[in-house]
Amino acid sequence: MSIKQISVFVENKQGTLVSITDTLAKNDVNIRALSIADTQDFGIYRIICDDPERAYVVLGEQGVSVTLTEVFAIQLEDKPGEAARVLALFAEADISIAYMYSFLLSGKGILVFRSSDTEKTKQVIADKSLQEFC
Repeated sequence: MSIKQISVFVENKQGTLVSITDTLAKNDVNIRALSIADTQDFGIYRIICDDPERAYVVLGEQGVSVTLTEVFAIQLEDKPGEAARVLALFAEADISIAYMYSFLLSGKGILVFRSSDTEKTKQVIADKSLQEFC
C-alpha cells in the first residue's frame, strides 16, 4: 500500500515554512513527517500528514505550489544494516528509488521513498512481507 505525500515548492526565504505550517495548523492538518531538499533559491518541502487531500486544497487556496505524490513508507527494525537489506530487495527487482527520507517512531525506523515502478514496488512489499507504515 502506498500513501500520499504533499510536495510544496517553496522560496528559500525567511518565513516561508512558518506560513505553510501555520496554514496547515489552522486547518487541523497534523504533520507526521517532513523533509526539505533545497538549493540556494528554492526548496521542495515534502510532508506526510494525516489528511493530505485537505492539505493540498488549503495550501492551493493560499496560492502555494503543491502536488500530491504517491510514496511508500516501510517500518524497519532499528538496527544496523536494516535499510541496506530492504533497499537491496528493491534493487534486485530492478526498482529505482527517486528519493527517500526516514525517521524514528516508537523504536521503529520508518523509511519513506518514491520508486520508479509503483506496481512492482507493491509486489515486492507483499512478496517479502515488509511491514508498511500507515
